[in-house]
Amino acid sequence: MIVKEFVALTKPRVNFLIMFTAIVGMLLAHSSSLNYELIFFASLGIGLAASAAAIINHVVDQKVDAIMDRTKSRPLVNGTIKPIHAIYFSLFLSCSSILMLYMFVNTLTALLTLLSIIIYSFIYSVYLKNLTSQNIVIGGIAGAMPPLLGWTSITNQVEPFPLILFLIIFLWTPPHFWALAVYKYEDYKKAAIPMLPVTHGRDFTRLHIFLYSILLFCITLFPYLLGFSGLIYLMGAIIFGLKFMIDAYILKLTKSNKRAIGLFKYSITYLAIIFALLLIDHYWYINF
Repeated sequence: MIVKEFVALTKPRVNFLIMFTAIVGMLLAHSSSLNYELIFFASLGIGLAASAAAIINHVVDQKVDAIMDRTKSRPLVNGTIKPIHAIYFSLFLSCSSILMLYMFVNTLTALLTLLSIIIYSFIYSVYLKNLTSQNIVIGGIAGAMPPLLGWTSITNQVEPFPLILFLIIFLWTPPHFWALAVYKYEDYKKAAIPMLPVTHGRDFTRLHIFLYSILLFCITLFPYLLGFSGLIYLMGAIIFGLKFMIDAYILKLTKSNKRAIGLFKYSITYLAIIFALLLIDHYWYINF
């Protein structure tokens, strides 16, 4: 039971998407045979770091989580895990992650991973989340790092293609979380968290979800426009990106909570599809 609660602290569903984008970054960085040993240690190191950051977020948000219906059953809130034990667990995972990446991957990836932990765990969770309505935008820097970390773990250098992958997730993050914030408006208002719908209203947020969906659509075209991917990716990016924009526009018009949670759920599928398309396109052109 306790093991299950500790696993819950790591936000496994969120980490699955994080790890998927990181591994796609690794696979895209290969132009020939795969280095399975490097992929293994990089994946494990990045996964441990993501888990550590998620646990710190739980520790920082205890009081807020107890207020919100969506989070009031979390392990630290219901008392099944003590905060000090969660902190020790997070420190252990963080140290293990950075040490593993430094020893078995490369120094650049270890440093960028450490920066990601600091940004998400402390700058976002401790400071920004309760300070500004742009918390999700700025905090999105950490959430957008996985494909870049995946790339640097293989190449040991930062290049234009992974920076575009970074920007895709960075621009995806606000409409993704704001759709949930619109749906859970009363929860965030009750907890006095300055999410955009609370500080500027739901209509303002719906407008910005739509505007960000346009920016997101544009940046997803860049892998093709800059010659990093082919027509398979382009066609998929256009089809699924147009759906994202249309759904965001309908949400703006209808002001429907059902549409908000629908867009939130679709956004998760959408990001996975975009990265899957990049991977399929990459290996299609290598093999054919």
